[in-house]
This record gives sequence, structure tokens and C-alpha cells, in this order.
Amino acid sequence: MTWNTKAVQVLSVTDAIAIAIAVFVAQTLRFGTDLDETLPIRGNDPIAYGIISSGLGVIWWVTLWLGGARTSRILGAGNDEYRKVVTSSLAVFAAIAILAYAVGAQLARGYVLIAAPLGILLLLMQRLMFRTWIVRRRTLGRALIRALIIGDAKSTAHLVETMDGARNYGYVPAGIYFAGLPDAQKLAAHRDVPLLGHSTDPEEILRVVREHAIDVVAMSTGHLIWPRNMRKLGWLLADEHVGLMMAPALTDIAGPRFHTQPLNGLPLIHVSTPRMRGPAAFVKRLLDIVGSALGLLLLSPLLAVLALVVKLDSPQGPVFFAQKRVGHHGSTFSMYKFRSMVPNAEELKAQLMDRNEGQGVLFKIADDPRVTRVGRFMRRYSLDELPQLWNVLTGNMSLVGPRPPLDDEVRRYEEDVHRRLLVKPGITGLWQVSGRSDLSWEESTRLDLYYVENWSVIGDIIVLCKTVRAVFTAVGAH
Repeated sequence: MTWNTKAVQVLSVTDAIAIAIAVFVAQTLRFGTDLDETLPIRGNDPIAYGIISSGLGVIWWVTLWLGGARTSRILGAGNDEYRKVVTSSLAVFAAIAILAYAVGAQLARGYVLIAAPLGILLLLMQRLMFRTWIVRRRTLGRALIRALIIGDAKSTAHLVETMDGARNYGYVPAGIYFAGLPDAQKLAAHRDVPLLGHSTDPEEILRVVREHAIDVVAMSTGHLIWPRNMRKLGWLLADEHVGLMMAPALTDIAGPRFHTQPLNGLPLIHVSTPRMRGPAAFVKRLLDIVGSALGLLLLSPLLAVLALVVKLDSPQGPVFFAQKRVGHHGSTFSMYKFRSMVPNAEELKAQLMDRNEGQGVLFKIADDPRVTRVGRFMRRYSLDELPQLWNVLTGNMSLVGPRPPLDDEVRRYEEDVHRRLLVKPGITGLWQVSGRSDLSWEESTRLDLYYVENWSVIGDIIVLCKTVRAVFTAVGAH
């Protein structure tokens, strides 16, 4: 039995346990230990809530399965696993609400308001624990997915590098296959990944798959397998229960932007362009206003304490540090932070250029001598950035977005990097939850451009949730 089959079986059991706990707690808290409580239905005999709870549990469990929440290919990495749990669960309770209204059933609202959020929370928690377990196993070299990569030298090398950089997904390049390419191409196998063949015959590829215990075949670009042979290869792999996936030459594009359209049996891939306008942009701005206003209100005691501590620790300078930053479409604004450096920090910057550890246009020092004692503590937990909530409320920034750049940095941007300015900069972003100051200039730029190309309201909410963990663990904070 393969690891993914075992993983699906384990999740089937733990999902059932989580759902059973949720409906049992909901019924107990709402009706106590009275097992005779019934649901009245217009024109029909009432139904005991015990039967309803049992039926709800079964339907909920089946819906998670039908909704793809236990699909092995999404386990261990990415957000699809959590998203499918939430959407499938909400679909269950939406259907129940519609059905109850249609048959005139007076379903207890307290029962639903306990079962739904508790069940979703338990399901997400057990998925998080399962993910922690599976990622730990993968770091130890277990629960891996052996991949055969088919393509030309450049595309296979890129895919090998991508898989090596995302080991938590579990893909391990077991071999490279240059289907139909000339001898010069065959010599370009990537590092220690062996070259396993070059024939375009599906039967020969299947022989390699069997011989090397391949779990999935990844088709990159540049190979010379004809469509008819590709179709036959797909049939042969399906008979062997070996996965087949396509890796197009499109990078840093999120899944929701891909849309397939069949054209006389040929699947065409459409790539939509995200635009910061319309209903989604309105919801993003509404989220910014509500989030920043609540943040300023709830954190006002902390803000007052931090202001006092900054002044006591460094009485010569101001409490707040205002700096010109470049925002949406190149407009400039004053970004506010609690002052975490000595008052003459900008004058000292020129003297410290020889210690600059940043790459590209960034200036950063891991142990910056300009940072005050209190400033070092605030930076560790990003407390110095809390005044930027005011920038969000006034519309210069967003809760989530690219890192707000300096004007000097923007002047040295390459042409492609200017796309970072198509959206408002954010207090947090992918750069914040992916390493913070530990990231190189190239990595932080790639993450910012990825956000610009793939932003969504759901994505923003996920980044905000991950930011809480990144702040408390203080990973990559300088």
C-alpha cells in the first residue's frame, strides 16, 4: 500500500472523528442529555435530533470526499486542502438550510451555530497536525513521490530545481527523460538526477516507469512526443496507477488563474489576468478599512505603551519615524513607524555601506548598530510597524501587499520590477510570511511580483493568518 493511500485512509478516519465530536457537542450543548428532542416538520412527523446528527455527520463526511478535501495530491502543502475543507463544509450547511426551509422544518439555530464552526475548526486543526506530521516524514526522506521528468535540458533542469526547492510537497526527481531529443541534449542531465532514456515510444517510457518505481510522470516542455503517443502514454500510466501531470512553461501563476476549455478534444489553457478593480477590489478596501480601524482601536493601549517606552529609551528623537515611500502607481506618501533607530540613523547609513548584507537595491544588516535596545525588541515582533495601520486607514497602504519601497530603490528597479507598483504596498505580504529579512532581493521581488499577478481576497486573508504565526515565531526578523 502506497503512502498516499494510507494518508487518505487516515484522513477518512480523523475526519469522521472530528465531525462526530462536532455534532455530538452541538446536540449536547443545545439540548443537554435529552435524547427525545425532536425537530418539528410541517405536515409530517417530527424527527429526533439524534437521527439528524447521524445523518449530518454522514453527509458532511461524504461531501468532504466528493469535494476533493482528501485528494492525495493536495496533501502536505499549499492552501487547497484547507480551502476545500471550508468550502465543502459550508456547502453542507447551506444545503441543510435550504432543505429545512423547503420542508418547513424549524431547525434549531443554536445547533447549527455550534456544529458548523466547531466542526470546521476541528477539521482544520487535524489537517494542520497531519501536515506537520507528513512534512516531518518528508524531511526524513519518507512519504516521497518519485517523479520522472520528461522534456528538454532547460525545462527539466528548471523543474528539478523547483522540486528541490519545495521538498514539503514531497516530489523527488527520480530521473530525467529526453524524449526524441538529439544526442547533444542527452548529455545535459541535471546534477545527480540520472538520464533514463530518450525514446518517444509509450511502451518504452512505461518500462522505465516500472523499472524505477515512478509514482508520477511530469511532462515539461521541449519533448517530441506526438499527441497520439501522449494519449496512449496517459492510458498506460492510468492502468499502472501512475500519475501524469503537465508542467507548462508558465511560472509564478496561481491555480485559480488557469481555466481549461476543450476545443474538439484538445484542452486549451486560458490564463486570466487579475485586476485590482471591481467587487474584489471593493472587498479588499473594505477589509483594509475595517481591519485597520479595529486594529487601531483594540491596540490603542499597546500603542500608547510603546510610544512611552520609545521616548524613555531614546529621549532625544521623536516617537514616530516618518519616511517617504513609493506607493500605488508610483505615488509617494509618508509611511509611519515607531522609531527603532538612533535619531541620526540616516547619516550613519553611509558609514555602514561596507557592511551591507542586502542584495540588489536593499540595504540591511543583521546586527545593525543603529537600532536601539527597545527598537530591537519591537523589530523582532514587528511592533514598530503598527502605526502603519493609519496608512492603511487613509488609503496609502493595504493590510496585504508588496513591501513599500524607498524612492531610491525604485529608481534602480529593472523594468519588470516596476509591476510591484500596480498595487498598494502592504503592512504584511508574502515576503513577511516567507522569511522576512532572510530573503534575498531576488526572492523578495519574486514573491512581490507573484502577489501582484495572483492576488485575491482569500489569499489576503490567508497571508494575514500566516503573519500572526510569523510574528510570534520571529523568523527572519532583524
